[in-house]
Amino acid sequence: MSATILIVDDEESIRQALQGILEDEGYHVTLAYDGIDAIESVQRNLPDLVLLDIWMPRLDGLETLQRLKEIYPDLAIVMISGHGTIETAVKSTKLGAFDFIEKPLSLDKVLVTVQNAIRMGRLKFENESLRGMMDEHYEIVGGSVFATKLRDQLRIVAPSSAAVLVLGENGTGKELLARILHLQSSRSDKPFAAVNCAAIPEELIEIELFGHETAAFPGDISRRKGKLDLAEGGVLFLDEIGELSLQTQGKIFRVLKDHLFERVGGSRSIDTDVRIVAASSRALDDDLKSGSFSEDLYYMLSIVPFVMLPLRERREDIPALSDYFLQQYCRSEGRELKAVQQDVVELMQDYDWPGNIHELKNVIERMAIISAGSSIDSSYLPEVILQRSASGGGRVATIGSTAESHSLKEARDLFEREFIIRKLNENDWNITRTAESIDLERTNLHRKIRSYGIEMKHAGGR
Repeated sequence: MSATILIVDDEESIRQALQGILEDEGYHVTLAYDGIDAIESVQRNLPDLVLLDIWMPRLDGLETLQRLKEIYPDLAIVMISGHGTIETAVKSTKLGAFDFIEKPLSLDKVLVTVQNAIRMGRLKFENESLRGMMDEHYEIVGGSVFATKLRDQLRIVAPSSAAVLVLGENGTGKELLARILHLQSSRSDKPFAAVNCAAIPEELIEIELFGHETAAFPGDISRRKGKLDLAEGGVLFLDEIGELSLQTQGKIFRVLKDHLFERVGGSRSIDTDVRIVAASSRALDDDLKSGSFSEDLYYMLSIVPFVMLPLRERREDIPALSDYFLQQYCRSEGRELKAVQQDVVELMQDYDWPGNIHELKNVIERMAIISAGSSIDSSYLPEVILQRSASGGGRVATIGSTAESHSLKEARDLFEREFIIRKLNENDWNITRTAESIDLERTNLHRKIRSYGIEMKHAGGR
């Protein structure tokens, strides 16, 4: 993506000279006569850098600098002056200027300063992404046929720049796979940005993805770049892409096909180099048939498809995953290393895990917190696992007696309790979503949770 530079100077000769030099270096250049023109220009098309003269009519450079920083605090601005003083330079720096260049302009000084300012701006964006990944370790854990094939497929696909579609239930590790793709690719030193398309209102999702150059809603004066800018050169992960409107899907298709996008409220096409990894918790077949998902986008994304199996279909990986999460937690918290007893592992392998790997991780961490000593026995397992096994699609376990000794009411209550727990897991323990999914009033669900003594968990990630 070629950087955009706005030159603000009331001297036409200076504007033209700088424009010629910078365009020869491959930059996209726009021009403004004074501070008022500069602010309007930034609002129309947000640049990567502003070269701003200090002495100008109507609105001088220092006041323009201050106003631009209020509108867009991260905008890189270099001040230019033919009457520079140390006091002016210091004031510019305090107001947020990146640097100060005196006239007559030195070609070498201008080019070096421009390169440094743009590089610093991009490094800031990249650091926001990389900072969150520094202490994380990502790998596919397990010795199942599925895990082995998945690792092999990743080694083949990761080095390319092809778009990827990842399908699988919530909690199966779709974002984990996207991050491994990123780390095993030639883009690993570039940013990784993630967007949960289901968590952002439709009217704001395009701003989140593409940024905006005009006020997005009443009272909003900020102009900002989107996740495509943040992920430049790296990977953009779009979780639950099926939740996007057809209009937004069309814009994502353009990014994949032409490597171009426009910011909300902007008119200039911006070139981009971003690898798209998309994910969906549903297969998208019905969406294609109903016309709510773009065929063009689907076939562009599904050149390289991945399908993440639910944990109940890869039970042989539960021992390795349990040990991995347990050791990871103990080390990160500085706790004594612990081990899970074999009967605990077997009980966990008999459970259906509606929340998949995310649920397993939460259970392991919970047991590590509340258990005493270095060995975790079955008394620390959540009640839902002790009461349920997965044989034949999940059987109801007994509570103190055989299933035959229960009355009809006891059996019905036990089934309802397990059903509610399973639905809470499926909806990340969100009361409102769970109530909607089972067609029950929220207050009634609260009452049942209390009456059945269900221990609530904090809402987890996808």
